[in-house]
Amino acid sequence: MKSLEEVMEGIDILEKVGDVYNEVGEPVIDSRKIQPDGLFVAIHGTQTDGHKFIDNVIQNGARVVVCQKLPGNLRDGVTYFKVADSASASGMIAHNYYGKPTHKLCLIGVTGTNGKTTTVTLLHELMVALGLKSGLISTVECRIASLVIPATHTTPDPVSLNALLAEMVSSGCDYVFMEVSSHAIDQKRISGLRFEGGLFTNITHDHLDYHGSFKHYLDTKKKFFDGLGARAFALVNADDPRGEVMVQNTVAKVSKYSLHKMAEFKAKILSNHIEGLHLRLNDVEMISRLVGEFNAYNILAVYSCAILLGLNRQEVITALSGLPPVEGRFDLIRHPRSGKSAIVDYAHTPDALKKVLSTLQQLKEPGSKLIAVVGCGGDRDRAKRPRMANLAATMADITILTSDNPRTEDPEKILEEMQEGIAKERSKQVFKITDRKEAIRAAVQFASDADIILIAGKGHEKYQEINGVKHPFNDKEIVHNALFKDI
Repeated sequence: MKSLEEVMEGIDILEKVGDVYNEVGEPVIDSRKIQPDGLFVAIHGTQTDGHKFIDNVIQNGARVVVCQKLPGNLRDGVTYFKVADSASASGMIAHNYYGKPTHKLCLIGVTGTNGKTTTVTLLHELMVALGLKSGLISTVECRIASLVIPATHTTPDPVSLNALLAEMVSSGCDYVFMEVSSHAIDQKRISGLRFEGGLFTNITHDHLDYHGSFKHYLDTKKKFFDGLGARAFALVNADDPRGEVMVQNTVAKVSKYSLHKMAEFKAKILSNHIEGLHLRLNDVEMISRLVGEFNAYNILAVYSCAILLGLNRQEVITALSGLPPVEGRFDLIRHPRSGKSAIVDYAHTPDALKKVLSTLQQLKEPGSKLIAVVGCGGDRDRAKRPRMANLAATMADITILTSDNPRTEDPEKILEEMQEGIAKERSKQVFKITDRKEAIRAAVQFASDADIILIAGKGHEKYQEINGVKHPFNDKEIVHNALFKDI
């Protein structure tokens, strides 16, 4: 139980009705999780309206209700708070209830279309390598120091997020690195949190099924930087033309990183091989096991952030050199005898796919083939389907179109929409194999010695979602078994 006054601190209350209690239990936004004497925040969400469940939570013991619209039937023994924006209030309430955890650690948020997971994971692993206790909140997993917790969303709901941050404080974490998705910003999931730094990777067309337009997507990302405090830093990729837009209204201290322009933090690729990168960061050289220009950006972003956090430059460079690739991000499996290589990558946007294919074109040996296995998720932005198929068909020597996570859509219909993007002259090099496992096996069979196979779209995921059911599925495991079946 916590003081109600403490829990409601900083909330703009439009109206208060009913009994006033000194203490209140845990806040929830999911009516099914209410506990006796708990606080329920009714949010008008994308799937349902929490106001419909106010009577239910009261019957199950809720003591306090926070809502945007007071119910017609006000119950005795309940305190009602009317607010202008219950989604925003939920984050602040949760932050208050869990003791304002972000005031007790250094929280860094990373946003952008591509590179978020790699960047936050490398930052966390860098801290571990330097002996600094830190937390991680990412698409793949959450980590409290060495404890790993599977992730359900890129950014958790406000109550779960603040509970997790409080646990990180209790575990002695000094730093937390968190992916900040556009959905989380738009849905106010990060409301109430204090960020010591924000990092922008890049922005391309994505999530337009949710945002409706690229302008709304861009404006949503920008809100994160608008909300940073004067003590925070805002680190942006100067090579992305929208980097300047992100920070045009921020009061945070702005720093920039770049491979191609003048910036505070600079990198140059000295060599790029299938086994890794040789880079110059400002005036210091380093070797990394990560591959490709896009990973050079990720490494530079991590280095820049670490320096802004006041860490020793040489120690950072040394630790960075030893970090392994992030699971499902340009994840290499190589046959030692044949030289056949497979890359498992999460690339599920046109920009990400183009970058991976471009890198592989540069890395493959003369005369060898690049084989791409590509699908598109169901119930997501349909406009990118023909674009992704076109990119694969244009940039790979052989393309296999297959199912990704069809969700509630017919995978055959998704593949038909993808095929609309394939030029007639490339159609003979494109195959459709709906079954993803068979598509991966076929790609390995098509491959000759020294060929490279790209398995794109799912990366780290250990499932395939079909009609609401997540079936066990692991791209890396399947391609590994296919490559090594003769050993």
